[in-house]
Amino acid sequence: MGAPTPERDAYADLLRETRGLRGDEHRAREAFFARLPADKREALFELEILLKGMACFANPRNHPGQRGRVPIVAVDFHEPLAVMTGGIKRISYLARSCLGERDRTFVFHRYLETVLPEDAARTRLVRQETAPDSPEGALLGLRRSFTNLTEVAEGLHRLTRVPFRLFYATASVAQREIAQNTFFNPLSALEFRPEFDRISSSQVLDIIQRVPGDQAQRLVALTFLSLFRMLRYLKLIEEIAAGMPEPMNFVAGRIYLVLSVLRSDARALSNYLRRNSGELLADSFEHDLLHTPANDIHARYETLRAVAHRLIEIRGAFECINANLRLELRRVYDHVLPAPEAGATEAELRRAAMGAVAILRPALQNVVLFFGKTLGARLEEGQVFDDKTARRQLSERLRQNVWMFSQIVRAFAVKARHAQASDERWASVSGFQFVREFLAYFRAMGYPLLRAADYPRFEAFVDAMTGLQETDLLDPGKLERAIAECEAFHEFLVQLLDQVGRREELAGTVFDKRAAAAALRLYLGE
Repeated sequence: MGAPTPERDAYADLLRETRGLRGDEHRAREAFFARLPADKREALFELEILLKGMACFANPRNHPGQRGRVPIVAVDFHEPLAVMTGGIKRISYLARSCLGERDRTFVFHRYLETVLPEDAARTRLVRQETAPDSPEGALLGLRRSFTNLTEVAEGLHRLTRVPFRLFYATASVAQREIAQNTFFNPLSALEFRPEFDRISSSQVLDIIQRVPGDQAQRLVALTFLSLFRMLRYLKLIEEIAAGMPEPMNFVAGRIYLVLSVLRSDARALSNYLRRNSGELLADSFEHDLLHTPANDIHARYETLRAVAHRLIEIRGAFECINANLRLELRRVYDHVLPAPEAGATEAELRRAAMGAVAILRPALQNVVLFFGKTLGARLEEGQVFDDKTARRQLSERLRQNVWMFSQIVRAFAVKARHAQASDERWASVSGFQFVREFLAYFRAMGYPLLRAADYPRFEAFVDAMTGLQETDLLDPGKLERAIAECEAFHEFLVQLLDQVGRREELAGTVFDKRAAAAALRLYLGE
């Protein structure tokens, strides 16, 4: 007998239910989307991301740059307000674009507001726009709200200094307008839409369907959907950064708002996996176990045992994804992208955004491939990603990661050998801080490399690392075993580096060791 089949389609549920529209509202939105031309559909996607970006950008934790320990009350948010104003203007422009001919209604209503002498008549006009019963009416409401908000934000920007409370209050007004909009309210964390987020790869869909247990399948579907959504954010950022100059100066607002959504979603996924994946996977297995009749336990023992081990592997993969996302985003947001208040020129911001995409896209694609391999499938880059250069970029990133982790592994082995030789090796737990740091880098970089490279001593290496995690004070035998496995893995990585460099897609591409060393310093926080 095989593993129990989940009772529901978690992937379809996530696409359908995360926004919470009623059936009639869902059908009305689908009909509206079907009527849109292809270019307007892309505009609608950007509109929804920028709407979410208004809420995410209000939180300075989602801004790029290192603010250090400066109290938030001491920071001038004049430049971030300018960025947000650009985003507000772009939202109004996109709403107008999606409305098409219906935008004339808005223009006419704006005219009537200036000529109607009676307050009651103006109130009735406003009430009609603030209670939309269709997607078009909801867009008209957004158009009105964000056009008015543009005037307010531009007026505030004339101040010589903008404190955080004023910046946040402005963003909160926008957020309130979005939250009250029935058809265009993307403010939920980790929410998906069938018109934007359907996974086209049959391989990935098959992987999701084969995961045992309802909760486990939902976690896997959520992770894949989130990773592909983040890749789409990067595609949007790339299109903005590589686009033509814009007469209305939207570029900074568009880039920073999408970046804030990317960081918020990555943090939400990371936190959700860290806090909930273990319990949900255990609940999934418990549900299947308790629904197994007692007289079938013996016959299904091996099947249940295999399912349990598979769920443990999935849990380990979630830990690696969590660690990897945090590491990659810290590198890019702290060291590559300028802070909004840094006053970067448009050209500098475009270059930085393209650099961030060049780092994060192969990183996220590698996470997708690693997750698929953990779940028992070797995904084909060309069938999973719509990026034609994915194979070359992934190979370049793999070569860099192999070199970086080989340096980390070698440094750990040398330091651990020195610690073994020290007479005071058990004097202080803090003396073995380097072990904890190495384990963190192993979860973020090493474990995916083991999977990607089909390392023949995979289980032995993982067991040795697990042994280091299990106690506060390290057992000399466990440390010696970990050192031996690291030395063997280092030799394997040196050979792998040469093999990756010989791949067809890297022919003629010289390995930039200096750039790899600079990247390693950023990862290590130096």
